[in-house]
Amino acid sequence: MSYPTVFCGAGIRPYLAFLLFITAAIAMAQKKEGSSENAGRPNIIFLLSDDQTSVATGCYGNDQVKTPNMDQLAKEGVLFLNHYNTTSICMASRANILTGMYEYKTGCNFMHGDLAVDKFENSYPVLLKEAGYFTGFAGKVGFVLEGGDSEKIEDGLPVGYFDKWGGGPEQTEYETAKNPTIAEYSKEYPHSTRAYGAWAGDFIKEAKSSGKPFCMSISFKAPHLPFTPDPFFDGVYAGQTYNKPENYGAENATHLSPQAKSGRQYNSYNFWRESEASYQEAITKYNQLIHGVDYAIGMIRKSLAEQGVDKNTIIIFTSDNGYSCGAHNLAGKVLPYEEASRSPFIIYDPRAPQSQRGIKRKTVTANIDMAPTILSYAGLEIPENMDGENLVPLMAKESGVERDHIALTNMWGNDEIQAMSVVTEAYKYIYWQYTDEHMQPTEELFHISEDKLEMHNLAKDDAYKTELAQMRKLYDGQYKRLVNEGIKANDYEKYAILFNRNAPESAKKQYRKLTYKKMIEKSRNKN
Repeated sequence: MSYPTVFCGAGIRPYLAFLLFITAAIAMAQKKEGSSENAGRPNIIFLLSDDQTSVATGCYGNDQVKTPNMDQLAKEGVLFLNHYNTTSICMASRANILTGMYEYKTGCNFMHGDLAVDKFENSYPVLLKEAGYFTGFAGKVGFVLEGGDSEKIEDGLPVGYFDKWGGGPEQTEYETAKNPTIAEYSKEYPHSTRAYGAWAGDFIKEAKSSGKPFCMSISFKAPHLPFTPDPFFDGVYAGQTYNKPENYGAENATHLSPQAKSGRQYNSYNFWRESEASYQEAITKYNQLIHGVDYAIGMIRKSLAEQGVDKNTIIIFTSDNGYSCGAHNLAGKVLPYEEASRSPFIIYDPRAPQSQRGIKRKTVTANIDMAPTILSYAGLEIPENMDGENLVPLMAKESGVERDHIALTNMWGNDEIQAMSVVTEAYKYIYWQYTDEHMQPTEELFHISEDKLEMHNLAKDDAYKTELAQMRKLYDGQYKRLVNEGIKANDYEKYAILFNRNAPESAKKQYRKLTYKKMIEKSRNKN
C-alpha cells in the first residue's frame, strides 16, 4: 500500500486543502449544532427603574402620565397588579432581585453590610454566564461586594462577571459624561437615561454576533433624586397640572401609627408639601424622568427588531421600590405602605400564545421572584436557597403559583420605623415594634383590595377580628422563617427579638441605638 507524501514538495497542498475543508466542515457543524441548541434558549432583558411607584405608570390606571412603551409592553405581555419590593430601599432591593432572597438572608443593606461574594456568585447573571449566556450590565449597581479585590462590583469586567459592562458606582450621575463606562455616548445623549438605551443597542449587536443567547440588565438612575429630567422631553408635560392623590397630606395621616411618622419619610422631603407650586414642579420632574425611561425602552425594542432578535427576547420591567410622592404626608420609600412598597411589574414574552397577551394577574408577586423566573426562562435549575417563586406558570394561568402572601421588611433607618409586615391580595398587616414613653407597639390592618389608599386601619375593628387573627398567623410564620434562616451577622440577629410580637420591651431595649432624634442630632453635628 502506498501513502501520500505529505511533508515535502507540492504534495502538501492537496492534503492541507483537505485538512482545511474537514476543519471548516467540523466548525460549521459545531456552530450549527450550537445555534440549534441556543434556538430554544431565549434572550432575556431585565430593566429596572429607580424609585418608580406603580401608580406613576399609565397601564396601572394613571391618565396623567405618558408611558406609551411601558403600556405597550403590558398590552403585549402580562401586567402584575400586586407587585411588592420585599425591602423598599435600593441597596437591599437590588441584592434581593439578583439573589432571589429576602434581605435577612442576603445580609445586604445600608447600616448592615455588603453582599457576600458567594451570594453574588449564586445570582441570576452569574449563573446565566456560567450556562453560556452572553451577559451585560449597565447603570446603577447600588451595592458592593464584601472583601478585598472583589469589593467593587462596579469594576465589572476585571472580576469576570459580565461580558460587557456599563455599570457605575454609588448613585451614578444623570450627566452621561460623568459616568466613565458610558461617557462615549455623551455627545449624542447627554442625559444618562437615553445613553443607556444607546448602550443597549450596541450590546444587542455584540451579543448577536457572539452566537450565544444573551441576558442584558439595565438599572436606570431615573427617577431617583435629584429630580433632573432630560431636557429632550421638556415639551412632554408642558403646561400640565396634576391632581394630587386622594390620600395626600397630613390630614390623611392621622390614622397612621406614630412610628410611621417618626422618620425622614414624614419629616423631610418638604418639596412635596411646601406649596402647590413646589408639588407641581416635583411631580412634573418625577414623571418626566419616568418618561425618559419609557423612551429608552422604546429604543431597546427598536434595536431588538433591527437585529432580528425581537421574536426570541423576553423583556422584564420593574422598579427597585416605589415612592410616596406626598401620600399620607410621606415622601421617599422604605415604609410598607402601598405607594412606597409597590412598583410596576411587566413581563413580555414574544413566544407566548395570544391567550397570554394583554392579561393581568392579581397574585401577589415580589422582587425576590425575579431571579428564579429569569433562571427558569433560561432552562436552569433554581437554587434551593432562593425564596422567590418561578412566575412562568403564572404567565399561563392565575392559579399557576400557589403563594398567598409575602413578607415586607424595613431594617434600615431610625429605630422607630423598622418593622415587618405581611401582605396578601386582600389585606396588609403591619407590626410596628418600637416602644418608648411616647408610643407603644402598634398593629395596622388594611383591606387593600378595597382600600388601596390605606385610609382605614381595621386592627381594632371587631368586625375584622377573624382577618386580624389570620394575618397575625401569617406574620408569625414569616417571623419564624426569619429566625430560622436569617444570617447571624451584619446586625441581623436583633430582629429575632424586635420583630417578635410577644417579646417584652425589656428584651428590646438593648437594641435601641438610633432613634430619629439621635439621627437628626448626628446629621446636625456633621454639618
